Amino acid sequence: MIKLFNERLRLFLAISTGIFLFILFFQPFPLNRYDLNNTLLFVAGFGGIIFLLMFLVFILIAWIITRDLSSEVQNSSLKVLIEFMYIALCTVALTFYLRYVGSVKITFFIVFKTVLICFIPPVTARLYDMFRRLKEENDTLRSQKMVAQEQVYRYEEEILNKTVQFVSGDKSEILALKVAEITLVRSADNYVEVIFKDGENFKRSLIRNTLKNIELQLKDYSFFIRCHRTSVINKYFVEKLSRSYNNHWITIKGFNEKVPVSRQYIIAVREALKPPDGEWHLPLTDDNGPGTSSSVP
Repeated sequence: MIKLFNERLRLFLAISTGIFLFILFFQPFPLNRYDLNNTLLFVAGFGGIIFLLMFLVFILIAWIITRDLSSEVQNSSLKVLIEFMYIALCTVALTFYLRYVGSVKITFFIVFKTVLICFIPPVTARLYDMFRRLKEENDTLRSQKMVAQEQVYRYEEEILNKTVQFVSGDKSEILALKVAEITLVRSADNYVEVIFKDGENFKRSLIRNTLKNIELQLKDYSFFIRCHRTSVINKYFVEKLSRSYNNHWITIKGFNEKVPVSRQYIIAVREALKPPDGEWHLPLTDDNGPGTSSSVP
Protein backbone atom coordinates (compact mmCIF):
# COMPACT_ATOMS: atom_id res chain seq x y z
CA MET A 1 0.00 0.00 0.00
CA ILE A 2 2.80 2.45 0.93
CA LYS A 3 4.64 1.58 -2.29
CA LEU A 4 1.53 2.31 -4.37
CA PHE A 5 0.90 5.55 -2.44
CA ASN A 6 4.47 6.77 -3.03
CA GLU A 7 4.28 5.74 -6.67
CA ARG A 8 1.09 7.77 -7.20
CA LEU A 9 2.57 10.81 -5.44
CA ARG A 10 5.67 10.66 -7.68
CA LEU A 11 3.43 10.43 -10.75
CA PHE A 12 1.31 13.41 -9.61
CA LEU A 13 4.44 15.44 -8.87
CA ALA A 14 5.86 14.64 -12.33
CA ILE A 15 2.59 15.67 -14.03
CA SER A 16 2.40 18.91 -12.02
CA THR A 17 6.00 19.75 -12.87
CA GLY A 18 5.35 19.06 -16.54
CA ILE A 19 2.32 21.37 -16.59
CA PHE A 20 4.31 24.03 -14.72
CA LEU A 21 7.02 23.95 -17.41
CA PHE A 22 4.46 23.87 -20.22
CA ILE A 23 2.65 27.00 -18.96
CA LEU A 24 5.94 28.76 -18.21
CA PHE A 25 7.43 28.26 -21.67
CA PHE A 26 4.35 28.29 -23.93
CA GLN A 27 2.33 30.85 -21.89
CA PRO A 28 -1.22 29.85 -22.88
CA PHE A 29 -2.44 32.58 -20.50
CA PRO A 30 -1.39 36.26 -20.44
CA LEU A 31 1.56 36.61 -18.06
CA ASN A 32 3.10 39.86 -19.33
CA ARG A 33 1.98 41.92 -16.34
CA TYR A 34 4.34 40.05 -14.00
CA ASP A 35 8.10 40.24 -13.55
CA LEU A 36 10.13 37.00 -13.66
CA ASN A 37 9.88 36.13 -9.96
CA ASN A 38 6.14 36.78 -9.80
CA THR A 39 5.65 34.85 -13.06
CA LEU A 40 7.42 31.82 -11.61
CA LEU A 41 5.38 32.09 -8.42
CA PHE A 42 2.10 32.49 -10.34
CA VAL A 43 2.81 29.53 -12.65
CA ALA A 44 3.92 27.41 -9.67
CA GLY A 45 0.44 27.99 -8.30
CA PHE A 46 -0.96 26.11 -11.31
CA GLY A 47 1.24 23.13 -10.54
CA GLY A 48 0.31 23.26 -6.86
CA ILE A 49 -3.44 23.36 -7.58
CA ILE A 50 -3.17 20.48 -10.03
CA PHE A 51 -1.10 18.39 -7.59
CA LEU A 52 -3.50 19.02 -4.68
CA LEU A 53 -6.57 18.22 -6.76
CA MET A 54 -5.01 15.02 -8.08
CA PHE A 55 -4.21 13.97 -4.52
CA LEU A 56 -7.71 14.92 -3.37
CA VAL A 57 -9.62 13.21 -6.18
CA PHE A 58 -7.48 10.27 -7.28
CA ILE A 59 -6.35 9.21 -3.80
CA LEU A 60 -8.68 10.52 -1.07
CA ILE A 61 -12.00 10.39 -2.94
CA ALA A 62 -11.03 7.10 -4.65
CA TRP A 63 -10.18 5.69 -1.21
CA ILE A 64 -13.52 6.87 0.22
CA ILE A 65 -15.32 5.10 -2.64
CA THR A 66 -13.28 1.85 -2.65
CA ARG A 67 -12.23 1.84 1.03
CA ASP A 68 -8.95 0.28 -0.07
CA LEU A 69 -5.99 2.52 -0.79
CA SER A 70 -3.91 -0.42 -2.01
CA SER A 71 -6.26 -1.27 -4.88
CA GLU A 72 -7.04 0.68 -8.02
CA VAL A 73 -10.52 1.55 -9.21
CA GLN A 74 -11.29 -1.28 -11.63
CA ASN A 75 -14.85 -0.31 -12.58
CA SER A 76 -14.54 1.63 -15.84
CA SER A 77 -17.65 3.78 -15.26
CA LEU A 78 -16.42 4.65 -11.76
CA LYS A 79 -13.03 5.59 -13.19
CA VAL A 80 -14.66 7.86 -15.75
CA LEU A 81 -16.77 9.47 -12.99
CA ILE A 82 -13.68 10.18 -10.86
CA GLU A 83 -11.81 11.57 -13.87
CA PHE A 84 -14.79 13.78 -14.82
CA MET A 85 -14.96 15.00 -11.21
CA TYR A 86 -11.30 15.93 -11.37
CA ILE A 87 -11.65 17.79 -14.67
CA ALA A 88 -14.66 19.76 -13.39
CA LEU A 89 -12.98 20.71 -10.08
CA CYS A 90 -9.69 21.51 -11.83
CA THR A 91 -11.39 23.72 -14.42
CA VAL A 92 -13.30 25.68 -11.77
CA ALA A 93 -10.24 26.03 -9.51
CA LEU A 94 -7.91 27.22 -12.30
CA THR A 95 -10.52 29.59 -13.69
CA PHE A 96 -10.97 31.22 -10.27
CA TYR A 97 -7.18 31.29 -9.85
CA LEU A 98 -6.75 33.06 -13.17
CA ARG A 99 -9.53 35.54 -12.45
CA TYR A 100 -8.92 36.46 -8.82
CA VAL A 101 -5.17 35.84 -8.42
CA GLY A 102 -3.92 36.52 -11.93
CA SER A 103 -6.52 39.19 -12.76
CA VAL A 104 -6.94 37.54 -16.19
CA LYS A 105 -10.08 38.41 -18.11
CA ILE A 106 -12.04 35.18 -18.47
CA THR A 107 -13.14 34.47 -22.03
CA PHE A 108 -14.44 31.38 -23.74
CA PHE A 109 -11.00 30.78 -25.26
CA ILE A 110 -9.31 31.04 -21.83
CA VAL A 111 -11.79 28.53 -20.36
CA PHE A 112 -11.27 26.22 -23.35
CA LYS A 113 -7.48 26.22 -22.83
CA THR A 114 -8.02 25.65 -19.10
CA VAL A 115 -10.18 22.59 -19.80
CA LEU A 116 -7.53 21.21 -22.17
CA ILE A 117 -4.86 21.60 -19.48
CA CYS A 118 -7.14 19.89 -16.96
CA PHE A 119 -7.45 16.92 -19.31
CA ILE A 120 -3.69 16.30 -19.21
CA PRO A 121 -3.43 14.72 -15.69
CA PRO A 122 -6.19 12.07 -16.05
CA VAL A 123 -5.08 11.16 -19.57
CA THR A 124 -1.45 10.88 -18.44
CA ALA A 125 -2.46 8.84 -15.37
CA ARG A 126 -4.59 6.54 -17.52
CA LEU A 127 -1.70 5.98 -19.98
CA TYR A 128 0.72 5.40 -17.10
CA ASP A 129 -1.60 2.81 -15.54
CA MET A 130 -2.03 1.10 -18.91
CA PHE A 131 1.73 0.84 -19.51
CA ARG A 132 2.36 -0.31 -15.93
CA ARG A 133 -0.33 -2.98 -16.26
CA LEU A 134 1.12 -4.13 -19.58
CA LYS A 135 4.58 -4.28 -18.00
CA GLU A 136 3.25 -6.38 -15.10
CA GLU A 137 1.47 -8.71 -17.54
CA ASN A 138 4.66 -8.96 -19.61
CA ASP A 139 6.71 -9.78 -16.48
CA THR A 140 4.15 -12.40 -15.49
CA LEU A 141 4.21 -13.96 -18.96
CA ARG A 142 8.01 -13.88 -18.95
CA SER A 143 8.07 -15.70 -15.60
CA GLN A 144 5.55 -18.26 -16.84
CA LYS A 145 7.61 -18.75 -19.98
CA MET A 146 10.78 -19.34 -17.94
CA VAL A 147 8.96 -21.89 -15.76
CA ALA A 148 7.59 -23.62 -18.86
CA GLN A 149 11.03 -23.66 -20.49
CA GLU A 150 12.56 -25.18 -17.36
CA GLN A 151 9.89 -27.87 -17.41
CA VAL A 152 10.59 -28.49 -21.10
CA TYR A 153 14.34 -28.69 -20.45
CA ARG A 154 13.79 -31.16 -17.61
CA TYR A 155 11.49 -33.20 -19.80
CA GLU A 156 13.97 -33.18 -22.69
CA GLU A 157 16.78 -34.17 -20.33
CA GLU A 158 14.75 -37.17 -19.21
CA ILE A 159 14.01 -38.01 -22.84
CA LEU A 160 17.67 -37.71 -23.85
CA ASN A 161 18.66 -40.22 -21.16
CA LYS A 162 16.27 -42.85 -22.49
CA THR A 163 17.59 -45.82 -24.43
CA VAL A 164 16.45 -46.82 -27.91
CA GLN A 165 16.93 -50.35 -29.22
CA PHE A 166 17.39 -50.73 -32.96
CA VAL A 167 16.55 -54.29 -34.00
CA SER A 168 17.45 -55.78 -37.35
CA GLY A 169 14.73 -57.09 -39.65
CA ASP A 170 15.43 -60.72 -38.74
CA LYS A 171 15.87 -59.75 -35.06
CA SER A 172 19.38 -61.17 -35.04
CA GLU A 173 21.02 -57.87 -34.15
CA ILE A 174 20.18 -55.32 -31.47
CA LEU A 175 21.83 -51.93 -31.16
CA ALA A 176 20.98 -50.12 -27.90
CA LEU A 177 21.86 -46.42 -27.69
CA LYS A 178 20.93 -43.46 -25.54
CA VAL A 179 18.79 -40.95 -27.40
CA ALA A 180 21.34 -38.20 -26.64
CA GLU A 181 24.07 -40.18 -28.41
CA ILE A 182 22.28 -40.70 -31.72
CA THR A 183 23.55 -38.12 -34.21
CA LEU A 184 22.50 -39.26 -37.66
CA VAL A 185 20.64 -42.19 -39.17
CA ARG A 186 20.84 -42.80 -42.91
CA SER A 187 20.09 -45.55 -45.33
CA ALA A 188 22.89 -47.62 -46.85
CA ASP A 189 21.48 -50.03 -49.47
CA ASN A 190 19.74 -52.80 -47.48
CA TYR A 191 21.12 -51.49 -44.20
CA VAL A 192 20.73 -48.45 -42.01
CA GLU A 193 23.85 -46.66 -40.83
CA VAL A 194 23.54 -45.26 -37.33
CA ILE A 195 26.13 -42.60 -36.45
CA PHE A 196 26.39 -41.90 -32.75
CA LYS A 197 28.71 -40.09 -30.41
CA ASP A 198 30.76 -42.06 -27.94
CA GLY A 199 32.54 -39.59 -25.69
CA GLU A 200 34.31 -37.16 -28.04
CA ASN A 201 34.32 -39.52 -31.02
CA PHE A 202 31.73 -40.40 -33.62
CA LYS A 203 31.13 -44.09 -34.27
CA ARG A 204 29.13 -45.92 -36.93
CA SER A 205 27.10 -49.06 -36.80
CA LEU A 206 25.21 -50.87 -39.57
CA ILE A 207 21.99 -52.67 -38.88
CA ARG A 208 19.85 -54.55 -41.40
CA ASN A 209 16.60 -52.57 -41.47
CA THR A 210 14.85 -49.79 -43.36
CA LEU A 211 15.07 -46.07 -42.62
CA LYS A 212 11.28 -45.94 -42.49
CA ASN A 213 11.17 -48.44 -39.62
CA ILE A 214 13.90 -46.58 -37.74
CA GLU A 215 12.09 -43.29 -38.26
CA LEU A 216 8.94 -44.83 -36.77
CA GLN A 217 10.94 -45.80 -33.69
CA LEU A 218 12.16 -42.20 -33.33
CA LYS A 219 8.85 -40.44 -34.05
CA ASP A 220 8.19 -39.81 -30.34
CA TYR A 221 11.33 -37.67 -30.15
CA SER A 222 10.61 -34.33 -31.84
CA PHE A 223 14.28 -33.38 -32.17
CA PHE A 224 14.88 -36.05 -34.85
CA ILE A 225 14.31 -34.40 -38.24
CA ARG A 226 13.85 -36.03 -41.61
CA CYS A 227 16.03 -33.87 -43.84
CA HIS A 228 16.39 -36.13 -46.89
CA ARG A 229 14.90 -39.34 -48.21
CA THR A 230 18.12 -41.01 -47.00
CA SER A 231 18.73 -39.18 -43.70
CA VAL A 232 17.26 -38.45 -40.28
CA ILE A 233 19.28 -36.08 -38.08
CA ASN A 234 19.33 -35.09 -34.41
CA LYS A 235 18.88 -31.30 -34.39
CA TYR A 236 20.96 -30.88 -31.22
CA PHE A 237 24.06 -31.83 -33.20
CA VAL A 238 23.40 -29.35 -36.03
CA GLU A 239 26.04 -26.64 -36.33
CA LYS A 240 24.73 -24.78 -39.38
CA LEU A 241 22.48 -24.98 -42.40
CA SER A 242 24.13 -23.98 -45.68
CA ARG A 243 23.25 -23.68 -49.32
CA SER A 244 24.91 -23.36 -52.68
CA TYR A 245 22.46 -22.23 -55.34
CA ASN A 246 19.56 -24.70 -54.94
CA ASN A 247 21.44 -27.27 -52.87
CA HIS A 248 21.16 -27.30 -49.07
CA TRP A 249 23.11 -29.26 -46.52
CA ILE A 250 23.63 -29.51 -42.76
CA THR A 251 26.96 -29.42 -40.98
CA ILE A 252 27.24 -31.47 -37.77
CA LYS A 253 29.44 -30.24 -34.93
CA GLY A 254 32.76 -32.07 -35.07
CA PHE A 255 31.66 -34.29 -37.98
CA ASN A 256 33.44 -33.84 -41.29
CA GLU A 257 30.63 -35.00 -43.59
CA LYS A 258 27.83 -32.87 -45.01
CA VAL A 259 24.28 -34.12 -44.64
CA PRO A 260 22.13 -33.25 -47.66
CA VAL A 261 18.79 -31.48 -47.24
CA SER A 262 16.30 -31.97 -50.06
CA ARG A 263 13.88 -29.28 -51.22
CA GLN A 264 11.01 -31.47 -50.04
CA TYR A 265 12.15 -31.13 -46.41
CA ILE A 266 13.88 -27.72 -46.30
CA ILE A 267 10.90 -25.82 -44.87
CA ALA A 268 10.30 -28.42 -42.16
CA VAL A 269 14.03 -28.44 -41.33
CA ARG A 270 14.16 -24.66 -40.99
CA GLU A 271 11.11 -24.65 -38.71
CA ALA A 272 12.49 -27.46 -36.58
CA LEU A 273 15.82 -25.69 -36.12
CA LYS A 274 14.17 -22.41 -35.13
CA PRO A 275 14.26 -21.86 -31.33
CA PRO A 276 11.04 -21.38 -29.29
CA ASP A 277 11.42 -17.57 -29.14
CA GLY A 278 11.01 -17.44 -32.92
CA GLU A 279 14.39 -15.80 -33.54
CA TRP A 280 16.87 -17.57 -35.79
CA HIS A 281 20.19 -18.09 -33.99
CA LEU A 282 21.56 -20.91 -36.14
CA PRO A 283 24.14 -19.84 -38.75
CA LEU A 284 22.73 -19.92 -42.28
CA THR A 285 25.34 -19.36 -44.96
CA ASP A 286 25.54 -19.15 -48.71
CA ASP A 287 28.39 -20.82 -50.52
CA ASN A 288 27.86 -19.48 -54.03
CA GLY A 289 31.47 -19.26 -54.99
CA PRO A 290 34.82 -17.81 -53.83
CA GLY A 291 34.46 -14.67 -51.77
CA THR A 292 30.66 -14.82 -51.55
CA SER A 293 28.86 -15.21 -48.30
CA SER A 294 25.46 -13.99 -47.06
CA SER A 295 22.58 -14.96 -44.83
CA VAL A 296 19.92 -17.27 -46.10
CA PRO A 297 16.48 -15.59 -45.83
